[in-house]
Amino acid sequence: MTSSLVPVSPTPVTERQQEVIQCLKQVVEPTLKSDIISLGKVRNLRIVDDYIYLRLYAGSHQQQLHAEIQTVLTSLPWCKKSYIQLCTIPHVKTTLAISSGKGGVGKSTATVNLAIALQQSGAKVGILDADVYGPNIPQMMGLGQLEVNVIDTPNGQRFVPLEAYGIKVMSVGLLAEPDHPLAWRGPVLHKIITQFIQDVAWGELDYLLIDLPPGTGDAQITIIQESPICGVLLVTTPQQVAIADVRRSIHMFRQVGVPILGIIENMSYLLFSNQPTAIFGSGGGQRLAVELETPLLGQIPLDPRLCAGGDTGKPLTLTNRESIASQVFIQIAGALDATFSPVTSPI
Repeated sequence: MTSSLVPVSPTPVTERQQEVIQCLKQVVEPTLKSDIISLGKVRNLRIVDDYIYLRLYAGSHQQQLHAEIQTVLTSLPWCKKSYIQLCTIPHVKTTLAISSGKGGVGKSTATVNLAIALQQSGAKVGILDADVYGPNIPQMMGLGQLEVNVIDTPNGQRFVPLEAYGIKVMSVGLLAEPDHPLAWRGPVLHKIITQFIQDVAWGELDYLLIDLPPGTGDAQITIIQESPICGVLLVTTPQQVAIADVRRSIHMFRQVGVPILGIIENMSYLLFSNQPTAIFGSGGGQRLAVELETPLLGQIPLDPRLCAGGDTGKPLTLTNRESIASQVFIQIAGALDATFSPVTSPI
């Protein structure tokens, strides 16, 4: 058999993937002023023969990126057609994840108080409590064990979020019996989490905060892969054990390409006779921020009123805006508004 009968191999897929990625890097998201590859908005990129398949994860205000991607991919001479699946949460502009490497660092407390601070700044805010191991958001928001209603829409049935203090709330804890563990196996857990991302009638939101479970398990990976998260806020405490656990979470986010927007250091110090005392060590959040080249957004002091606010369903940022802890959350909300100002500013 002569070599002339052997078909010429096409360009290797890996080379074509690089070509596609370089094309996609030309598409810049105008709010964060970074390309869609660096922001993790393109996932599940596949090339089959001369066809390109990908998923675009975007907010409701970013759907013009779909057309821009189609345009840049036409520059590839071998591409016959590109298929782009737009993955978004209807009417939700900016989806942020609140994450921690371990439990007990105040992630849910930070989520609730940050949501209050954003709402007080004039934003429309929702909280998705996806912490299947400790869904405490309903109690922290004073909702208790209320029943979740389901409505019929043109796109199928949707959960109706509850509302507290002007903030829409949905929680996996609302589907469980009071004081019973959420003993869901992997496939069931995946289905429920996917439903909570896709099948909630949020209405118009500027921000949806997703309170992730601690760690790096199946639930966290499902949420990150299935939702249009545009950035993550990492909550930690100053001690080295907590910082080490956060580093493991960072690896998970980097695999998907979701950017780290900043660090929130909780339990940073205790005010004693008006002097800050570092109970759990100091400097961990700052070192992590330097390591990640991301801002340390705020240092939350130990304040028993934060805990009391969570227990009673009256968040401190709502009841005492002048407290130091509340002021830090307001400062963090301001930083987010500054970052996403083209999204939340009035027309």
